[in-house]
Amino acid sequence: MDRGLSGGPTQDEVAAVALWHLGIVPGCAVADVGCGTGKIAVAAARTAGRVIAIDRRPEAVAVARQSADEAGADNIEVVCGEASEVLRTAGPLGAAFVGGSRDLEEVLGVLARTVRGRIVVDCVLLESLERAVKEMQRLGIFREAVSLQVARTRPLGTGLMFRPANPVWLVIGEVA
Repeated sequence: MDRGLSGGPTQDEVAAVALWHLGIVPGCAVADVGCGTGKIAVAAARTAGRVIAIDRRPEAVAVARQSADEAGADNIEVVCGEASEVLRTAGPLGAAFVGGSRDLEEVLGVLARTVRGRIVVDCVLLESLERAVKEMQRLGIFREAVSLQVARTRPLGTGLMFRPANPVWLVIGEVA
């Protein structure tokens, strides 16, 4: 369900891989930066003790709150604001997913100080991929980047064909 937000929700397959890389430990605190529809926050809330979902767009915050309510996930705090400012007072985190951020370098700097675990950045744009890799390398937290391509079947004549979705890249960092 895209719920009308620009950028749409993270595809299910991409979310599954991102959540695996986050390595969420039961009971830990997780941040979902640029939470959009709240899909990652809701999935993370099944394991995490607390999830802070952040988006600077009021319409995204409203959708994420609705998603959390519909999922019965009362351990999600949805916050409207600039991620770097919100994260400074969020307390220690066990993992963080970054689905979008205008100030990616600043957000990664704050996360490198507050996360003890994995940070996964979901990149759609090549420019975001380059920025995330360079900043994680500069911070000494870069682990790897993963390219994902999802394709789904659709009818073509009497058969089926695969229609590819846009590729995405996950940039994974780890803070000891």
